[in-house]
Amino acid sequence: MQGGSTGVGYGLKYQARCITDIKADRVHTSFLAGTLSLKEENEVHLIQLSPSGTELNCEGLFYHPHEIWHLADCPFNPRIFSTVYASGGTYGAALWEIPELYNQSNAPQLEQLVSLDAHNGKIKCIIWWPLGMHDKVIGIDEENLVVWSLDTSAKSAKVHSQESVDMPHYFSGGAWDPHDQNSLATTCESAIQCWDLRTMKKTISIEHANVRSADYNPNKQHLVVTAEDESGLRIWDFRMPKVPVREISGHAHWTWSVQHNPKYDELILSAGTDSAVNLWLASSNNGEGPTSESLLEPPTRHIDPLIHSYNDYEDSVYGLAWSSKDPSVFASISYDGRKQFYASLFCYF
Repeated sequence: MQGGSTGVGYGLKYQARCITDIKADRVHTSFLAGTLSLKEENEVHLIQLSPSGTELNCEGLFYHPHEIWHLADCPFNPRIFSTVYASGGTYGAALWEIPELYNQSNAPQLEQLVSLDAHNGKIKCIIWWPLGMHDKVIGIDEENLVVWSLDTSAKSAKVHSQESVDMPHYFSGGAWDPHDQNSLATTCESAIQCWDLRTMKKTISIEHANVRSADYNPNKQHLVVTAEDESGLRIWDFRMPKVPVREISGHAHWTWSVQHNPKYDELILSAGTDSAVNLWLASSNNGEGPTSESLLEPPTRHIDPLIHSYNDYEDSVYGLAWSSKDPSVFASISYDGRKQFYASLFCYF
């Protein structure tokens, strides 16, 4: 793999902070993006990268009734996704289906399949099992972890199990372990915790700085990267949770979001409120340089992990999404306080 990048832009009408790859689309490099307007009817954009990689095309534009604060794709059906939304200070979550004729100029409205209405607190995210078909989704609000039993064909969902966070912590998000369907990592105001979903009990709790985002390494078990306010990025091995195996300085301001590449386990993407997206080559062997699986040859020690910093944004970058179809492609989305909002897609190859 050689360093280099090209950018392709796509504009949104309203401010936005949510973008997700559509994993179940095996044909196209496609993403969903959701807007966050207080006064206007919000939108969900279905965006596809052209086969030449030179254009981003809108294949569907659908109206969403509320501000979209979190957006996640269904990994086994390309037409289904979830949103966490807010209206007048009240938060909710639902599953939606894109109509079959989404590529028509006058596409029908989104169909709400299921309302996930058992949450009492401020909902943070809905998490799908990342590797395909699964009959559960997980909802996280500030005070509760809720496992839902899902039947999309019957358009129904019911609470399977539930657990509350220990005060004074408040949940802020989470990630489902792709190597173990029974393991979930949650982020809190000052901790990262691992849960056994069979018992709904904590197995690990690491107390440290404010964690904004977490993501499992999809190719190596037990490894999780976290995005944090002050320290930037940390890589943890849950088998040795007392100290991180790697620390990276991160961004000039808060590091808001972080994601592992779906194929190359040492490639990590991060976004921050410093209006930048950073691409890192970060091994997890205590900072002693790349492993035998590294993308760099020959192995070197004490290398700068930062491959490239993308600074084409005018405000904070909240959303990131690697393409599962093409791991050399990622999408990012920024929020501009001057009401100039855009989504940009870059290639690394």
